[in-house]
Amino acid sequence: MSDSTLSSAATPPGLPDGSQQLTTADGKPLKQALMRAQSHARRRAFLLVAPLLAFILLTFVMPIGQMLHRSVHNEGFTWHEDVTSGARTPIMTNLAAWFDNNPAGTEPDEEAYAALAGDLLVLREVRAAGQAGTRINYERSGSRSMFTKAARRAKKLEAPYKAAILELDEDWADPALWRVMRDASSSYTANFYLAALDRTKNAEGEVVSVNENRQVYVKLFKRTLFLSLVITFLTFILAYPIAHLLATLPLSKSNLLMILVLLPFWTSLLVRTTSWMVLLQSQGVVNDALVGSGLLGDESRLEMMYNQTGTLIAMTHILLPFMVLPLYSVMRPINPSYVRAARSLGATSWTAFRRIYFPQTVPGIGAGALLVFILAVGYYITPALVGGADGQLISNLIAFHMQKSLNWSLAAALAALLLAGILLLYWLYDRLVGIDNLKLG
Repeated sequence: MSDSTLSSAATPPGLPDGSQQLTTADGKPLKQALMRAQSHARRRAFLLVAPLLAFILLTFVMPIGQMLHRSVHNEGFTWHEDVTSGARTPIMTNLAAWFDNNPAGTEPDEEAYAALAGDLLVLREVRAAGQAGTRINYERSGSRSMFTKAARRAKKLEAPYKAAILELDEDWADPALWRVMRDASSSYTANFYLAALDRTKNAEGEVVSVNENRQVYVKLFKRTLFLSLVITFLTFILAYPIAHLLATLPLSKSNLLMILVLLPFWTSLLVRTTSWMVLLQSQGVVNDALVGSGLLGDESRLEMMYNQTGTLIAMTHILLPFMVLPLYSVMRPINPSYVRAARSLGATSWTAFRRIYFPQTVPGIGAGALLVFILAVGYYITPALVGGADGQLISNLIAFHMQKSLNWSLAAALAALLLAGILLLYWLYDRLVGIDNLKLG
């Protein structure tokens, strides 16, 4: 048999010999068939996760995007929307044109007051004086009443307009008022972020600190950070021995104790918070027990309500399970023979714990600390009920601006700064510890 006959017989059909290519059973190129199969698998995987992706976009990404947009956007001084018809009407257009034609710091002249008089007439017609005044009132207190009063008398204003408007209220000549109106003439502004950092602009447009008696937000941010760190540390101190006990007990007993750990999740947060109010108040259970046992006099009862102490106690109890569960999840798989081996080699109990057992629980500590801290930073109900003025967090002020003052732009700016702070801490945690070492279960 010749060599050519052997070569031809040794080459199966469909194998590359310089002129052939691999094919499937139906004769299609194998490479194209594999690419088609991979593309089909990717489309199938995408369709499987599409509902979850849509849910995240609608309930998480879009609300955050709207919040960030609201923090720099406010049309209260530029547009009025009729609540019944939905028609949008531009307002304060004459004053905006004067601002565009005159640089910042220009003293308002007769032309400026004439533009203001024309816009006040528009505010009267569309009934938007309160809206425009509220927008200016966010940055300069007392402005809303000025706008409503001037709009009511807009038809009676005659030239010279400067004298006529100043006769209504001399505060119309305040340079700070004109600076605020200049900034508000644009729908987009960073002034809400300045306000969230206890900063403002003076008449010359320079960024300065607000009066000391009005500096609220930075103090609340610091208090929120401090209390959240303390709560995280307290939950760690309390949860570590609990998780260790759960991990070392037989499974039948640890499951019974785990029910006690999970029991708070089956109780309303409001009920747990009000229970602490009953326990901590001056005439509450704790003070009555201390007075009854003779440890305290009736005149020296402990003040544990409407202050930071009440916030710390209640929030530590409420967030404790969020630290126990991650610690338990990493302690349970740890083989006890590791510590016994260290003891047999001469290590003391403390050395075996410090060098063998504790490092293996670090991922659970990181997960629990991160979870508790993020929850503590954004907590609202508990500080509002038991914290009082001294124990409230920045979340309570955000809720106040959303529900009471209706300054949604400032609330969005505060929330955006809080979100940025959490992301910064998350980034630091990833750099120092590593997010890959985080274990939740």
